Amino acid sequence: MTPAELEAARDRLVPDVVAAGLRVLFCGINPGLMTAATGHHFARPGNRFWPVLHASGFTPRLLKPSEQHELLSYGLGITNVVARASARADELTDEEYREGGRLLQEKVTRLRPRWLAVAGVTAYRVAFGDKRAAIGPQERTIGSTRIWALPNPSGLNAHWTLATMAEEFARLRAAAYADD
Repeated sequence: MTPAELEAARDRLVPDVVAAGLRVLFCGINPGLMTAATGHHFARPGNRFWPVLHASGFTPRLLKPSEQHELLSYGLGITNVVARASARADELTDEEYREGGRLLQEKVTRLRPRWLAVAGVTAYRVAFGDKRAAIGPQERTIGSTRIWALPNPSGLNAHWTLATMAEEFARLRAAAYADD
């Protein structure tokens, strides 16, 4: 993909991969330009979402971003806090995060997933006005939907390795399947 093609994807919207009653609705910060250009969530090659999803046991094999709709068959989905695509999350304003949080609450109320998993604790803090939120399960709920803050799977998040990120995703997986 050329730099011009990526730049042309700026501000595009990427459709959610959702259905009512999901086990876990994963929520990214916002689509990157590669995601917007391809229409596939977490499409940038350095993003670790798909490898971590598999390593944590959520999927039986490593899915490609182009196979994102297969998530629905596992009771999983993907949305974003902020809908518009940008090159970097730091291009978003606090107002966009807060409005995204409001719209996300409406979406979760309508779809009623068991868990909302926000991949990016800083985005969660701003969107939901919870400055003390940490990685892991949150006290806040949206109706009956529980919330889990996950590390951001971006390759830029060097504090988390693929292995430690997979451990955190596996903790969520255990909680999401605990009531079966």
